[in-house]
Amino acid sequence: MSSPKLYLAVTSHGFGHAVRVAAVAAEIQKLAPDLSLIFATTAPRWLLQSYLSKDFEYRPVVFDVGVIQQDSLTMDKAATLQQMQSIKLRQAEIIAEEVNFIQSQNVSLILADIPPLVTKIAQEANIPCWMMSNFGWDFIYRDWGEDFAEIVAWISDCYGQCDRLFRLPLNEPMSAFPIVTDVGLTGGTPKFNFDELRAKFGLDAAKEKTVLLSFGGLGLQAIPYQNLEKFSDWQFITFDSQAPELTNLAKISGHSYRPVDFMPLCGRIVSKPGYSTFSEALRLDVPIVSLTRTGFAEAPVLLKALQDYFPHQIISNQDFFETEWQFLNQELTPPQTNITLDKDGAEAIAKEVVNFFATLA
Repeated sequence: MSSPKLYLAVTSHGFGHAVRVAAVAAEIQKLAPDLSLIFATTAPRWLLQSYLSKDFEYRPVVFDVGVIQQDSLTMDKAATLQQMQSIKLRQAEIIAEEVNFIQSQNVSLILADIPPLVTKIAQEANIPCWMMSNFGWDFIYRDWGEDFAEIVAWISDCYGQCDRLFRLPLNEPMSAFPIVTDVGLTGGTPKFNFDELRAKFGLDAAKEKTVLLSFGGLGLQAIPYQNLEKFSDWQFITFDSQAPELTNLAKISGHSYRPVDFMPLCGRIVSKPGYSTFSEALRLDVPIVSLTRTGFAEAPVLLKALQDYFPHQIISNQDFFETEWQFLNQELTPPQTNITLDKDGAEAIAKEVVNFFATLA
């Protein structure tokens, strides 16, 4: 029989969940380089590879949909409900297929972020299911009203069967989980020489006038790039392949580079509310300018945490889309508390996973 393996199940929603699991997986590979990893997710393989130093098995499988979105701010609730209802109806088929795979691969532990159905797969496979997140999908859907009530109840029941939750900072209570371990912020570590990045991408502006525009894997439609011309002595960085060619806009292409690699070069990051961007920036002490986001219950939680813990600006969508970005010339708002968040969440979760596998030896 093959050596025990770790099965990493990631929700099918944007890139953020995959990024934070990949950050944990990278720490696991440092501590236990011989431990075999299986990523079960529809997040692209190249995204995972950008965080990991060693190989892994990639299994594209759908456990949930998160939220169906056109871009990082525009949600389709009706399509989300329809697809989640479809997954719930097909759960027996999905469970049977994954249990068969898990048992054939000698998987000994599941670590998930944070597809509800995976707890039932673990129970059928007779292995533990650990989860990590700052919110559950029951929290998001509950805010959307009675149409989602049946799905919310199903998700909460699934989460109640989780063996252990690593609750990340910037969180909602996550009360459906019976056993909770609080950990610190997660995220990747910059892996390129900063001087080489500056030279390659022409980043010659001072740090305080260098801005990363980062809106997650889904991007953002209609970014008013024309505003950049009004800040000719500033430097902007984007991963948007559709962005125009501007003298003060560095367009980052290829799958080798990640937003976190450029964060230390920046005086601030302009983003939408999202845990992974916030967490990686907070770990590197780079201030955040955040848009707001309506209809997504995690957003107020994240923005409240941003106000509590870190220098920041919170701007309206109108400020971003319809003004000339005067906010860039304004002072950052200081945090409302003196609390410092732990930054070792990925390392802490990785150690627990490696310790678990050590007990199997």
